Amino acid sequence: MRLVVVGAAGRMGRMLVRAAEEDPACRVVGAVEQPGSLALGEDAGLLAGVGRLSVPITDDPIAAFRSADGVIDFTAPAATRLFAEAAAQAGLVHVIGTTGLSDADLQALRSTAARARIVRSGNMSLGVNLLAGLVRKVARTLGEDWDVEILEMHHRMKVDAPSGTALLLGEAAAEGRGIELRERSVRSRDGHTGKRGAGDIGFATLRGGTVVGEHSVIFAGAGERIELAHRAEDRAIFARGAVKAALWAREKPPGFYSMADVLGLSEL
Repeated sequence: MRLVVVGAAGRMGRMLVRAAEEDPACRVVGAVEQPGSLALGEDAGLLAGVGRLSVPITDDPIAAFRSADGVIDFTAPAATRLFAEAAAQAGLVHVIGTTGLSDADLQALRSTAARARIVRSGNMSLGVNLLAGLVRKVARTLGEDWDVEILEMHHRMKVDAPSGTALLLGEAAAEGRGIELRERSVRSRDGHTGKRGAGDIGFATLRGGTVVGEHSVIFAGAGERIELAHRAEDRAIFARGAVKAALWAREKPPGFYSMADVLGLSEL
């Protein structure tokens, strides 16, 4: 499968190039960065540490998409919306690992998916998506007298909060309970907050150091507590998951898919 990596000069972009080249079913045929990037013109393979690929980094996604089957995108919300439209016009699979997407961004992507194959997830790892399935199942089993709290920690450079993974886990808990997360989530607590609302899903965010990603979902009942957790030790797990998603979606009809679909975990 011929893949283009957008944001190819960034830390995640370089890992995506490496993961695609390490998969025998894929090869990188394009690499895109924003205008003005110091990496423009550099060979994407050399930058990623996989050897020369003769794929210079460009700021022209339309040209890069012409010879591709799919694009992998871990960039920023505004860029992702533009890439989604360009990928749809070119008939490409679009794998999105971008976090910080608003409700309006997601609605726009869902509209584009009516004529394109989009796989979007706040986290591309097998472990996190299995965790989300377990969270959904536990939330479905336990009543609202069990409080749900989601704790996440990431490195000091992360710019969005809660993390995309934390929101993915929150959505799983909300789905399990048959409620809307946006109506029941508590994102911050400060001062005299009053008692906890029954059925609310709380989020707590920590930032510091070089932590790749740690997430815990706590179900707290009367006299007992259940904790489900995942700790990412290597960002390569996200890159490998994204490549797997691209290969999976290649033969699928237009639609808005998740990693749960890719991994066969939708029924959990």
